Amino acid sequence: MSPLSPIEPSKVLEKIKSVNAKKISFEVKKLALPVGVEGTFGIIHHPGAALAVPIKEDGKIIILRQYRFAVSRRILEFPAGTLEKSEDPLTSIKRELQEETGFKANQWDPLGVMLPCPGYSDEIIHLFLARGIETLSTKPEGDEDEDIEVLEMSKNELDDAIASGDEALDGKSITAWHQACQFLNL
Repeated sequence: MSPLSPIEPSKVLEKIKSVNAKKISFEVKKLALPVGVEGTFGIIHHPGAALAVPIKEDGKIIILRQYRFAVSRRILEFPAGTLEKSEDPLTSIKRELQEETGFKANQWDPLGVMLPCPGYSDEIIHLFLARGIETLSTKPEGDEDEDIEVLEMSKNELDDAIASGDEALDGKSITAWHQACQFLNL
């Protein structure tokens, strides 16, 4: 995977407002962009996240149907989670996979990173392929606000779900699935 392009920070001219909510914050700042333009911009600061594309030995893909309050519906998505302060992305996704699915993986391959909303957020999501899947004897406690159904799909079933539009999927999951297919030559 290629590294991200180098950072070209904007010059902060004025911090206008800041609101903190759980692990993220929203700031309104007056900035001077590298191209010389000045303006007022809203930015969501996010600690980053990690996501796994878990594939079992029989080829079944583990995916979640999860309720998301911001869109008031259940969507298909891969196991993922927000990084804790100073947490390594691989450590984070190993924990999240267990909490959200009741499985663990013995083989991890990095699939790169993605920037889900670069027009207004600094979030970076670290993508991983998880293989060597084993069922845990006891599923760890997850977050109390999670409403998750664990599904197993074949490659064709997942591709059909994406293509048909019958199920809502988020961009991070579609991107991660594309990266996994490229990595595995599927």
